Amino acid sequence: MAKKQVIKRYSKEFGKKEKVLNYATQTYQLSRPNKVGAVMALIRECQPKTIEDWEQWYFGNANTDGKTPIKITKESLAELGERLYEKIRVIVIPEWTEAFNQLTLQDCIDYIHNLTINRTFDSFIREKSVIEDNLAKEFPNVKFEESDPELDHAGDIDYLGWVGDKAFGIQIKPVTAKANFGNYSATERMKASFDNFTKKFCGQVFIVFSIDDKIKNEEVINEIAREINKLSQSSF
Repeated sequence: MAKKQVIKRYSKEFGKKEKVLNYATQTYQLSRPNKVGAVMALIRECQPKTIEDWEQWYFGNANTDGKTPIKITKESLAELGERLYEKIRVIVIPEWTEAFNQLTLQDCIDYIHNLTINRTFDSFIREKSVIEDNLAKEFPNVKFEESDPELDHAGDIDYLGWVGDKAFGIQIKPVTAKANFGNYSATERMKASFDNFTKKFCGQVFIVFSIDDKIKNEEVINEIAREINKLSQSSF
């Protein structure tokens, strides 16, 4: 029997610090493409054989993803690390310390119940309202259906909009009235999921930001209309 090849891992382990580092990085969006570039797209373009090849190529070619791209350097990554440290020390630790001191057993019991029952119900009603009270009325010739659990989990798709035998995808994200969703950027994983959806169903995936039953990014309606027109006329 052939000996199984052992793949060397280069990722550093941070132990118990990993959770707080990950939380703060995600909360303050320090690893988004507009900060470090579209890293998965970059490494696929590079096709490195060694980590040294990848690091050299990254710093030679990576730019932030946005309207005014900025070249990424070792210094700019170090600056992100400094910002991460500042956020953790000044904001995260004091907030978590206060939360830990106030936390009760009843809080934990209520949280699990609320997460499982209340929030799930709120999300279900909100999603149905966004579709049935908004998009279905706007596009009566499109058949909207909930995605199956496997697709929803793997592709971040809440609903499919069928145009004949082709479909576009809808992801519904709740926002507050003061939320700045203009800075939202899909993760590399989500972008890959959206690409896989398009390959399978031909249509693009649209992110709909909602406040209760209302669509906040109203421009998405025109974008969906153009996609419906494209799908209805295409022969692929």
